[in-house]
Amino acid sequence: MFKLPRRLPASTLDRPQKSIPGQQMPATIWRGLTSMVIRPLRAQVWMYYPLLWKIKHYQPGLSALSDQELDNEIQNLKTALYQRGLTHYSVARAFAVIREVSGRELGMYHFDSQLLGGLAIIYGNIGQMQTGEGKTLTASLPLATAALAGIPSHLVTVNDYLTQRDAELMTQVYQRLGLSVGIIIQGLQTNERQRQYACDIVYCTNNELAFDYLKDSILLKGKNSLLNLHAHRLLNHSNKGKLSDINDLMLRGLHFAVVDEADSVLLDEARTPLIISGEETPIAAQQEVYAQAMALIPQLIEGKEYKVWKHRRHIEITPSGEQKAAKLCENLGALWKGRVRRLELIRQALTAWHLFERDKHYLIDDSTEQRKVIIIDEHTGRMMPDRTWEQGLHQLIEIKENCPLSAPRETLASISFQNFFLHFHHLSGMTGTTSHVRSELWRVYNLPVVDIPTHKTSRRQFLNYKIFPKEQQKWQAVVSRVKTLKAQHRPVLIGTLSLASSEQLSKYMDEAGIEHQVLNARQDKFEANIVARAGSSGSITIATSMAGRGTDIKVDEATNELGGLHVIITGLHESSRIDRQLIGRCARQGDRGSYELLLSLEDPLLSSKWSGMLQKIFSFPVPLSLKHWLALMAIRYCQSQLEQKNERARKHLLRSDDLQRDFLSFTDSRV
Repeated sequence: MFKLPRRLPASTLDRPQKSIPGQQMPATIWRGLTSMVIRPLRAQVWMYYPLLWKIKHYQPGLSALSDQELDNEIQNLKTALYQRGLTHYSVARAFAVIREVSGRELGMYHFDSQLLGGLAIIYGNIGQMQTGEGKTLTASLPLATAALAGIPSHLVTVNDYLTQRDAELMTQVYQRLGLSVGIIIQGLQTNERQRQYACDIVYCTNNELAFDYLKDSILLKGKNSLLNLHAHRLLNHSNKGKLSDINDLMLRGLHFAVVDEADSVLLDEARTPLIISGEETPIAAQQEVYAQAMALIPQLIEGKEYKVWKHRRHIEITPSGEQKAAKLCENLGALWKGRVRRLELIRQALTAWHLFERDKHYLIDDSTEQRKVIIIDEHTGRMMPDRTWEQGLHQLIEIKENCPLSAPRETLASISFQNFFLHFHHLSGMTGTTSHVRSELWRVYNLPVVDIPTHKTSRRQFLNYKIFPKEQQKWQAVVSRVKTLKAQHRPVLIGTLSLASSEQLSKYMDEAGIEHQVLNARQDKFEANIVARAGSSGSITIATSMAGRGTDIKVDEATNELGGLHVIITGLHESSRIDRQLIGRCARQGDRGSYELLLSLEDPLLSSKWSGMLQKIFSFPVPLSLKHWLALMAIRYCQSQLEQKNERARKHLLRSDDLQRDFLSFTDSRV
């Protein structure tokens, strides 16, 4: 069994990166040795069975304790963890106590699979647990154990809804253990954030945590050496807390993190750098240039003077387009004289016009006096009101949608998610969909993936797949299928790719007289109520990927006997893991459930080249089953190509982030 750290420091503010064992030997040699030996060994679930047996050995004695005796046991455990740290013995004892407390407070005793998952996590791995296996309860084991040892602990998840739901569910357990729980969500002020971060266990989203880290980094700029921080603490104590730069810090450091839905947080969202910016004073000339750029678009001919590659999300300006742009810009002012600046402005305007779609990439908020462009998160389907696109793209989209122009932004600090999470002393996580990204998690984060066996055998059924030439035919098939399932009184969850497609399908449902509910970025405030009704008999729910990760749709026994929840996938995402998460809403914890794919050759995942080729094949007199199989293989191929492209983008971002940090620093912080 691998050695755990005796104790992680609980007072460092400088957030040092995780040290890499064997730094004295060349990195490539060490990585090769660990990849061949340590990674496969740590990834074996049988390595954790001896500790599982030890935990179960403690259970009879703990069950026999009175409530007062159990409280005394908790205090003794906390003292032992403070004195000796996280040893194998103390971890097993802590897990047994936490399991007993959970059983008494919530009526939920951890299953063996959840205990194994908790052990994999606390030993610094990604625990791969299938959807519905109870990851919320699993995470309480390593989090509470670390917190009892005095280590500030974070549970990092993908959205505010899951953050609040999971924290509230486990609060009773933590309070009985004598631990405080903080919740970080959007809208909290600095003083409230400080109070929440001061708790023993903090539930937060990756975005909120990382941006708060950047804000602290701005305050500590030039003052983040250990000696400087210790001096500030001494002065702060003697001056009774009058040093604002230290008092305004929100985080206590990055010590112990359990990342829920780790593949989404650590990989999918890692393509976009985190940038914290402040508003600049709007420059009239700059706003005029954006308006001029958008006005040029109707004068350029698509296909001749520029090409749009929607599948690659790329705009190409042709030589003839460049010549015409130069003529059109002759009298537009000095900012249009430079060739590179001129082409970049036009390319950005074309990007805003062609590649960013309303109700897919953003929505328009009309609830306030001024119309506002709000970005929609492509991975979660949720609104991100505090984010803007950079390099003038946000202002160009505002012009496109006739919204008041927002002020341009000045970058104050930035970091990639990869480098941010590498700053934690102890990083681990859990998810149900890491099958194709194990090597990337090891390469970037040194995190092996441990496959945790399920508590009950899965009863999920894949019923069918059909691919239709036209999108209209697909929606007709979905409506027809829903009518059949509703007549059987089965609940149905229909997954759509975007807000626009969910509302389009909703209109078809209304026309067919089918009662249903919709869950997308416009209804995010009612998410809990919508999800609560989604598993009831005959309930029809149309949802974007918001209904994917972490959403627990419960069905009653009568509904389970009818076949359980049925999931219809109407479009595949750029990441197959998002599709598997949506499929995972059905047949949880041994319940019955099924899913099917109803797709179209006009779905955005297919490139125009593949779509045109398949349209021709569908006109040939070949068996329909063969047509569907060929189309599905082509869609899967395009999906895998996009996944590889996104992985390359993450590699490039991490490399660029490292180079920028080294360039801007007098010394390399990793040395």
